[in-house]
Amino acid sequence: MTRFLVTGGAGFIGSHIVHALVERGDEVIVLDNLVGGTPDNLPSQAQLVRGDIADPVTVDELFAAYRFEKVLHLAAFAAEGISHTVKRHNYTVNLIGSVNLVNAALTTGTRFFGFASSVAVYGDGPTPMCEDDTPVPADSYGNAKLAVERELAVTMRLQKLPFTALRMHNVYGERQNMADPYRNAVAIFLNQVLRGEPITVYGDGGQRRAFTYVGDIAQAFLAAAEREDAWGRALNLGSRATWTVLEMARAVRDALGTPDHPIMHLPARSEVRAAFTDSARARRILGDWTDTPLPDGMARTAAWARTHGPVQPTTSLRLETADPDSSTWLAWATARPAAGPSVSETPRTDRTTTA
Repeated sequence: MTRFLVTGGAGFIGSHIVHALVERGDEVIVLDNLVGGTPDNLPSQAQLVRGDIADPVTVDELFAAYRFEKVLHLAAFAAEGISHTVKRHNYTVNLIGSVNLVNAALTTGTRFFGFASSVAVYGDGPTPMCEDDTPVPADSYGNAKLAVERELAVTMRLQKLPFTALRMHNVYGERQNMADPYRNAVAIFLNQVLRGEPITVYGDGGQRRAFTYVGDIAQAFLAAAEREDAWGRALNLGSRATWTVLEMARAVRDALGTPDHPIMHLPARSEVRAAFTDSARARRILGDWTDTPLPDGMARTAAWARTHGPVQPTTSLRLETADPDSSTWLAWATARPAAGPSVSETPRTDRTTTA
C-alpha cells in the first residue's frame, strides 16, 4: 500500500484517479478547496482535507502530518479561455500553488510528483502536437503550466525529485462541473440542453479538438507513478480521434435524445484553432489505452448529467482586467450565472443535425 496525496481529488479528473487508487488498495488523502469539486465524488475510503494549494501553511502542515510517498497534482484554475483576464489568480493557483507543493514534497521526502499539465503549453503549434515540439503557449494558462513543467525538471535534476507531467486536453465524462460558465465545453453544452437553453458555439464551431473520455486515461497517472522510464518526461495524454466543436455539440444533442435542439453561433473569440496531440510516446511508456468513441463516451456522460442536472451556472471568479479583443463572448459567459441566453443576441441558430 502506498500513501498518495491527490490534489483536486474531489473534482472531475482527480476523483476518477482517486477511485482507481482506492480500488487498487492504496491509501489516499485528497486536498481540495471544493470550489469545483464535491465530497460526493469521493469513495468512502479516501480522506478529504479541505484546503487550498495556494496557502503554504496548509500545504506544509499537511505534508508534515502525512509524509506522502507520492503526489498526483491535479488542483488548478482551469478556465484557459479567460486566464489572461485573471492573471493574478491564474499564476497564484497554477504556478505558486504548484511550487508550494514541490517545496513540501522536497522537505518531507516524497518519492514521486505527478503533474496534470495541458496541451495548452503548445499554443498554436503544428498538429498533431508532439513532445519534441518547442512549446510556445498562447495564453496565461499554458504559460503557467509550462513554467511548472520546467520547475519540476530543474527540481529533478538538482534535488532528485522524480516527476512526470501529463499533457491532457479536452477531457470529458462523468463528474464534470456543469455549473462552471467558463470551462468544460461538453459540460456547458449538456447543461444548456437540460436547461432548455440553446447550445452556444463560438464562431463557426470548426475548432478541432481530441475529446478524450476520462475513463480512458485515469490509469495513466497511476502508471506514471510506477514506471521509472516515464520519470523526467512530459507526455501527451489524449484520444487519437479528433472532432470539431460543432460536431461535439451535435453529439451532445444526440446523446440526450434532442437532435433538433438549437445550436447558436456566437462571435468568434481568440483561441487556438486546432489542438490535438500525438500520444504514441505515452502509450508506449505508460501502456496503451482504449479511445472510447465520442458517441459512446457522450452517452455515458449524458446519462450521468441527467441525474445531476440541470444546474444554475455559478462562479465566484471575478475578472481582474478588461479583455477588449473578446468583449462579446466574455460578456456572454459572464452573464450566464445571472440569466439564460437570449436567442436575439446571437448571429444565427442552427437546428440541423449534419456536420
